[in-house]
Amino acid sequence: MNLDGKKFLVVGTGISGIAAAELLVGQGLAVLLYDGNKDAEAEKIREKSPLLGQVEIRVGELPEEILAGYDIAVFSPGVPIDIPLAAQMRELGMEIWGEIELAYAFEKGRVLAVTGTNGKTTTTALLGEIMEHAGFDVKVVGNIGIPYTSMAAGTTEDSVTVAEISSFQLETVHQFCPQVSAILNITPDHLNRHHTMENYQKAKEQIAANQGEGQYCILNYEDGRLREFSGRIKAKPIFFSSQRELQEGMYLKDGDILWAWEGKAQRVCNVRELQLIGKHNYENVMAAAAMARAAGVPFEKIKEVLVTFQAVEHRIEYVVTKRGVRFYNDSKGTNPDAAIQAVRAMEWPTLLIGGGYDKDSEYEEWINAFGGKVKKLVLLGATREKIRDTAVRLGYPREDIVLAESLEEAVDICYGSAVSGDAVLLSPACASWGMFQNYEQRGRIFKELARALEE
Repeated sequence: MNLDGKKFLVVGTGISGIAAAELLVGQGLAVLLYDGNKDAEAEKIREKSPLLGQVEIRVGELPEEILAGYDIAVFSPGVPIDIPLAAQMRELGMEIWGEIELAYAFEKGRVLAVTGTNGKTTTTALLGEIMEHAGFDVKVVGNIGIPYTSMAAGTTEDSVTVAEISSFQLETVHQFCPQVSAILNITPDHLNRHHTMENYQKAKEQIAANQGEGQYCILNYEDGRLREFSGRIKAKPIFFSSQRELQEGMYLKDGDILWAWEGKAQRVCNVRELQLIGKHNYENVMAAAAMARAAGVPFEKIKEVLVTFQAVEHRIEYVVTKRGVRFYNDSKGTNPDAAIQAVRAMEWPTLLIGGGYDKDSEYEEWINAFGGKVKKLVLLGATREKIRDTAVRLGYPREDIVLAESLEEAVDICYGSAVSGDAVLLSPACASWGMFQNYEQRGRIFKELARALEE
C-alpha cells in the first residue's frame, strides 16, 4: 500500500496511540497526535516517547479546518468509532483506520490472527510459543498487550506475526488479511460499545473478511453462529469441537485430542498431559494446534509445546495454597461467559469473588453455572447489587452473598470462611474499570493479597 504523501491523525494517546504515532514518524509520514480530553497536557504526552519531539499534539477541541488537512484517522481501540468526531471525519472524506489496519500496511510476513469473546490470550500465547518452537521469527502482538504497530516495521518476509485481536480493533479493518484466522466463540460482551449482538458478531467476523482461497479460518463447531458463518467465507473453514467427533478438523474424544484430515484421524495428545485445566482450555489448545497445523507446523513440534505450556497470567492462574486453601486468579474473566468457564474448571468447593464495572451484561447463565460448587459469593464494584439480586432471584442463598468494599476485604472474607480443600477464585465476570486501571492490576493485587495471608 502506497502511503506516500498521506497525512495521519492519531486519535488517543494511550499505549496504542503512542505506538501508532511512533510507527508513522519512523516511516517519515506526517502525523498529528490528538487527545479529546481538554485537561490533557501536550507536553506530558510528548514525554511518553522521544520520537514525538517534532510531532504536533492537540488536546480538547479539534477545529474542522485542522481536520480537513488530514487523509486518514487512526483510532485507538478504546475510542468508539460512532462518536461525533468520527462522523465529522467521514463527512470530510477521511478514512478511519485502527491500530491493526495501520500496522498491517507495513507488515512484510505472514499473519496468524485470533479473536473470540473468550480464550484469545491463551490461544495467542500458545500459538506464539508453537511457532517459535518450530523455528520461526515470531512477533506476538495485539490485544495481548503489545501494540501491533510497535512491531510491524520490524517484520520480514520470513517472520510470522501472531495477533490477538479484539472486536474494537476489528471494527476498522479494511485490507487486513491473515493467512490463518480463528474465531474461538461469540457470546454477549461489550454491548455498551457495540449496542447489539448483531453488531458485535459482525465486528468479530471482520477477521476473515479479506481472506480467500488458500487461506484458513479456524472455528468452534459448538458455536451455532460460527457454523453458519463458515458458509459465508472464502477461506477454508476448519472446525474444532469439544463435544463431538468431526470428519475433518480437531476434536476431543475420551480425553484425547485428535486431528481428522483426508479420511484419517491422528492422536495429538491426551488432556491429562496438559498443564491447563478446564474444557474451555482444551478448546483453546485445539484452536492453537489447528492454526499451527494450517500454517505448516508438524504435530510432533506442536505437541512438544502443548504439554509444557502454562496458563497465561490472570487466566485461571494458580497463585498459592494457604492452610489447604487454593487461590486462583482469573482476573481476565471480564464477562459472564469467561467466568462460567473458570467456575467449571474448579474441582473444589469454591469461594468466588465477582463484580466490577457494568458493561450491560446479564448474569443469569453465570449464576446458573454455579451448580452447588460456589459456597460463598463475594461481590465488588458497580455491579455487586445487580449480581446479588440476580443470584437471589435464581435461588442462590442470600446468606452466602457478601458485598465487599474492596478487593482486600473480599480476599479476607473468603479466607476467613474457607476450609482446607476449598478454592478461592477471583473471576469477576465484569471489567475492572472504576476500581482498577485494568484487569492486570486487579489480578496482581489479588495475587499479592493471597500470598500475604498468614498460614
